[in-house]
Order: sequence, then structure tokens, then C-alpha cells
Amino acid sequence: MSDDVIMEIILESEQLRKEFGALVAVNDVSIKIRRHTIHSIIGANGAGKTTFFNLLTNNVEPTAGRVIFKGRDITRLPLHRIAHLGIGRSFQITNIFPNLTVLENVRLAAQALGKDNFRLLDHHRHFQRYEERAWQVIRQVGLTERARMPARTLPHGDQRKLEVGMILAPDPEILLLDEPTSGMAAEFVPEMIGLIRQIHRTGQKTILLVEHNMGLVMSISDYITVMHQGQILAEGTPEQIAANQVVQSAYLGRLGWQVSEQ
Repeated sequence: MSDDVIMEIILESEQLRKEFGALVAVNDVSIKIRRHTIHSIIGANGAGKTTFFNLLTNNVEPTAGRVIFKGRDITRLPLHRIAHLGIGRSFQITNIFPNLTVLENVRLAAQALGKDNFRLLDHHRHFQRYEERAWQVIRQVGLTERARMPARTLPHGDQRKLEVGMILAPDPEILLLDEPTSGMAAEFVPEMIGLIRQIHRTGQKTILLVEHNMGLVMSISDYITVMHQGQILAEGTPEQIAANQVVQSAYLGRLGWQVSEQ
């Protein structure tokens, strides 16, 4: 393998496996995520998508296999170390501080990976650079007018955008987004699609996402991995996945997604 190809891969798993007793939730999955791409993982409920995500960030310890980030084995690293390396992660359930304002949420997220991460109670003027970064991110995710509002008062769609902002605040190289449109009203979905595209385009970010919204996946992804019963069923571009008859019968067809819709 050439040096150019090696450098192109930012995150990969090698024979990653997770067993819960007799249940094999992730079955020797190997995947390569190319730098500066949007790569989606799809599959029916129980396919192992979220468990696989949790293995990538060591939220769950693997039974076997390795996770490699920029050529470094991070399989056993603690969560805070992984975050400091430049990996940002969201969850299916919105993960924000509900009683803090939008600005405070994003500022704390920026500060958490800085040198002042243990000085959370100091006067806010001490953290001017983090506040400046917070305002930059708030503008990026479209929450400027809501910056002084408590996070709990935001509509669910804006809470999801806030969570993306909190992931962006420390400026990670790769974002792992777990169901970014989960629970979101239909009218907010195009905004989230636009936000993900904008982050990818202007920030030169790599984005790996798990998502059930097939319209989003097919319209936004450079590559798609289909999981089925803990294994990889297929990989390819959206066009290749949509035309794959095995995928159609195992997954896409049951959702009413047909090749003609592409």
C-alpha cells in the first residue's frame, strides 16, 4: 500500500468484535474511513450500528480487534484521551446541559479540551478565547438568536444542532454522529442536512454517521456501509448501494426505498 493511500485513511477498524454473552453484536467488522469524506453506516434495528460506534470511541470495550486513528492504535484509550486526539462523538439521545444557555454549553465544550478544562468556575472573562470560539460555532450552526436561551427551551431540532455545535467547539478532525435526525420534526431535517454539508465543506471535516433517514443518507454520503446482523453486508457509493440487489432485499426494499428514487 502506498503512503498516499495510507494517509488517506483517517479511521479504521480491524476485525472489530463485540460479544454480549452468546450474542455477537459486532462480528469481526473491518472498515476504512477516508479523510474528508462523509461515510454513513446503515442497517435495520439490531444490525450492530450503534454498538460498532461505541467500539470506535471505546464507550464499549471490544471482545477482539483494533481501532486505528491516523495510524495509531486507540482501542484501549480512555474516552477523554480519544477526544483530545481529535474525535468528536454525538449520541442518539441529545446530550446537552439543559439548564445552561446555548452559549454556556458551547463554551464549556470548547474549554473541556483546552488547558483550562479543570477551571470551570473561574470568572468568564478568564475564558475569552473559548467564548469567542463558542460564538463562532453558534453562528455556524445557526443558533445566534438563541444563544442566551436555556438549552431546555429550544425545540428538539435546535437541541440537536446545539449538540453538533458542542462537538464542533473543540475543532475535531472527525465527527461521529449517531442518528443526528433522531426524534427531529420533518421540517428540521433539511436544516440538519445543510448543516452537515456545510461543516464537511467549509471545515474540511471527516464525518461518519449512523442514520435511519434514507433520504439524508443517499443525498449526503460519499460512501455507505450496510450492516446486517453484526456484519458488513455491502459497501460502496450511494449509487452502488441503491443498485445492490442483496441490500435491496435485506434492507432498503423493506423501507420502500427503490433504485428509481435516486
